[in-house]
Amino acid sequence: MSKRVVSVVIFGLAGMAILVSLGVWQLQRLAWKEGVLSDISARIEAEPVALPDVVDPEADRYLPVIVTGQFVGQTARVLVSLQGSGPGYRLISGFDVDGRLILVDRGYLAESAPQPDPPEGTLTVTGNLHWPDEVDGFTPAPDMARNIWYARDVVALADHLNTEPTFLIARDLSVPDAPLTPLPVTAQGIPNNHLGYAIQWFGLALVWLGMTAFLLWRITRRTV
Repeated sequence: MSKRVVSVVIFGLAGMAILVSLGVWQLQRLAWKEGVLSDISARIEAEPVALPDVVDPEADRYLPVIVTGQFVGQTARVLVSLQGSGPGYRLISGFDVDGRLILVDRGYLAESAPQPDPPEGTLTVTGNLHWPDEVDGFTPAPDMARNIWYARDVVALADHLNTEPTFLIARDLSVPDAPLTPLPVTAQGIPNNHLGYAIQWFGLALVWLGMTAFLLWRITRRTV
């Protein structure tokens, strides 16, 4: 066996081993991510508790809470597109809980529908605390003239609506808030692409194996 054949075999096997190991690593990451998503789902669906006196955006993310109070102040509109329903807005309103003002994401309103005022009087809101990470370098600044926001920037919304930066995404209201459709927190929107990455690495390993075999075939044909 020539030195060239040996070097091709070693190089081919080494490359394939690396690609396969990356695929296996992605499968391990997949198992880890599925465990994380399972824990998040269990947290989201747990029994709601009272709003904590001090809210921690990390420790209290997805925490189910129940609050009683009144909607106050203005309402901000965050542009969204809902599959099956088209473009519309999430309506974000201030909510007074015993003198403590927080943000409540009331749900989805179709773009063509007139914007309703928040329900009046004392009511109860059940939902989950969340701090969506939707702002990046490409997010446009809010269009204040038309009251259109392009992301749920909790800090900026809280400053605009004069509330604390505590964000409650409603799952249920004790009174009707039609024509809004609640968009409660779920784990479905959290990315989990590890299986796709694993398939890509294993596919590349097969391609690498095929290329190595083809190169060896070419070499042996020339030496015959």
